[in-house]
Amino acid sequence: MKLEAEIHQKQFRNAAHKAGVNLIYTFNWYTAKLDKVFKGEDLTMQQYNVLRILRGQHPNPASVKLIRERMLDKMSDASRIVERLRQKGFITRKECPTDRRNVDVAITESGLAKLNALDAKVQEMEKIFSTLSESELATLNTLLDKLRG
Repeated sequence: MKLEAEIHQKQFRNAAHKAGVNLIYTFNWYTAKLDKVFKGEDLTMQQYNVLRILRGQHPNPASVKLIRERMLDKMSDASRIVERLRQKGFITRKECPTDRRNVDVAITESGLAKLNALDAKVQEMEKIFSTLSESELATLNTLLDKLRG
């Protein structure tokens, strides 16, 4: 559906204004759909993101600093998210043997199992993009990368 109909706006100042509003609207639309998937699994999107980062590091641990750098949502409190995931049994935290100021964070078997269970649901979500061809998806990715500089 066209953005104008979705938000009941007849016109925009210019194409750049419309693109900005469209980007925000589409982000919120997609995020709401993902939130439904994760809410049913008692996870937030940020927690899921941290688990994915740790799965990528597995079997090696990661520092909270590395997690923070790789997170998609830079405004998230990585330390708080790590603690919540530890309480759920999805990760472990240990003092780093080489630098006592750092903490090594590693995904547990339970965390890996949770991600494996979510993989199919996330792949199902990706069907949203089936309205676009492979070429259009490549163009979209190129344009978004270009926009960020």
